[in-house]
Amino acid sequence: MKVKGNRANKVNVITLGCSKNLVDSEVLMGQLRGNGYDVTHESTKDESGIVIINTCGFIDNAKQESIDTILQYADAKEAGKVDKVYVTGCLSQRYKDQLEVEIPQVDAYFGTLELPQLLKTLNADYKHELVGERLLTTPKHYAYFKIAEGCNRPCSFCAIPLMRGKHVDKTMDDLVTEATKLARLGTKELILIAQDLTYYGLEKYGERKLAELVRRISDVNGIDWIRLQYAYPSQFPMEVLDVMQERENVCKYLDMPLQHISDNMLKTMRRGISKRRTVELVDQIRQRMPDIALRTTLIAGHPGETEQDFQELYDFVEKTKFERLGIFTYSHEENTHAFSLEDNVPAEVKQERADAIMELQQGISMELNEQKVGNTYKVLFDRKESGYWVGRTQYDSPEVDNEVLVPATEQYVRLGDFAQVKITEASDFDLYGEVIK
Repeated sequence: MKVKGNRANKVNVITLGCSKNLVDSEVLMGQLRGNGYDVTHESTKDESGIVIINTCGFIDNAKQESIDTILQYADAKEAGKVDKVYVTGCLSQRYKDQLEVEIPQVDAYFGTLELPQLLKTLNADYKHELVGERLLTTPKHYAYFKIAEGCNRPCSFCAIPLMRGKHVDKTMDDLVTEATKLARLGTKELILIAQDLTYYGLEKYGERKLAELVRRISDVNGIDWIRLQYAYPSQFPMEVLDVMQERENVCKYLDMPLQHISDNMLKTMRRGISKRRTVELVDQIRQRMPDIALRTTLIAGHPGETEQDFQELYDFVEKTKFERLGIFTYSHEENTHAFSLEDNVPAEVKQERADAIMELQQGISMELNEQKVGNTYKVLFDRKESGYWVGRTQYDSPEVDNEVLVPATEQYVRLGDFAQVKITEASDFDLYGEVIK
C-alpha cells in the first residue's frame, strides 16, 4: 500500500517498560504499516502528526516515567507540534478513569488488549493476515518472542494480573508461523517471554507444553538461538532441560525469578514454593545441565522482611553463585495483596539491602568471569560502540547480562553475525577477547 507523505499519516510510537510491551508496540506498528501509515519508533523529530504512547504501570518509578511522557506529548499537542496523542498499555489499563480526568488533552486511552479499538480510532483495520508480522525495534538479528499474555499467579506484590488479565496462550501453530516469518527477515535469536513461560499450554491445551513448543520452534530454519526468560519456579517442567540438551540452538540459559528464599517471605509473597524446594530445584537444574547460566531476580524490603529474612537471602546468593542476578526494591502497589500489609521496611533499608546483594553479586560475577579467560565462545555481535564490537555468548540476554567486547579494528566481525572469540581478559560484568580466524 502506498504511504502518504503528510504529517497526519505519520505515527511515532513511544514504548515504556518491559520487553513484553516492546512486542506489543512492534505488533501495533506492523498493523499500522499494513494500513498505509508511515511509522517510526521513538523518533526525536517533530514530524509525526500522531503519537501513541505504550505505557508501563508496574511500579512507582515506571508509572512516573509514563505520566511524565504523557504530559510531555500533551504539552507538545497544545503547542501544535503534534495533532493527536493516544495512550495505551499497562498504565492506561490500570488508571484509565483517573488519567482521562487528570490529563484530558490526550485524545483517547486504551487498555492492554484493545489494539483493534485503537486501530479503528485511526481509521485502520486489524488485519488478521498480518498476525505474526511485526516492525522490529531491536536489531533484526534478535527479537523478543511473546508466547502468552497475562498471568494466573497470585504473587502478593504483583499488579500484572490487574493490567494484563488471566494467562492466555498463543497457539503453537501461530507461534511457529511467527518464528518462520522472523527467520525469513534475518532474525537469528528468539528470546521467549511471557509473564510465566512455564505455564504455557495449560490454558490452551490443558497441560504444560513449553518443551514441545521450544522443540517445534527449534526446527525453524534460520533460528540459531532460542533463549528462555521468565520461568516460574513452582512446578517447573524439567523436560525443558531435555530440549536444551537435545537441541544445539536452544541456549543453555534460564531466567527464573525467585524473588526470595526465606520461608517466611516466600509464604508472605504467595510464591507457592518453599526454601527447601527452591534449593532442590536449583540443584537439580545444575545437575542436569552443569553448564547452564541461571539468571534470577530478587526483591528487597517486601512487607514483613526481617533482618533474618534478608540474611537468609544474602547467604543463599553467596552460596548459590548465580551466573546472572538482578534485584529490585519493593514497591507498594495498590490493589495488590501486599497493599493490605504495612509497608514497614524503610526506603533506605530497602536500598541498603539491594545494594548489599548487588555488591555480593559483583564479586561472584568477577570470579565466574575470570574462569572464562582462555576459553573460546560463540559470540553474536549486537553493536559497535566506543572502539569495540559488542556481542554476547549464549549465556547472556541483551541489555541485562554480560557482554563480550573485541577491538573495533577486528576485521572478521560483522553486526548480527556469529564469531568464535577467545576470552583474554575479564571484568566484573564484561569479557574481552579476540576473534579466532
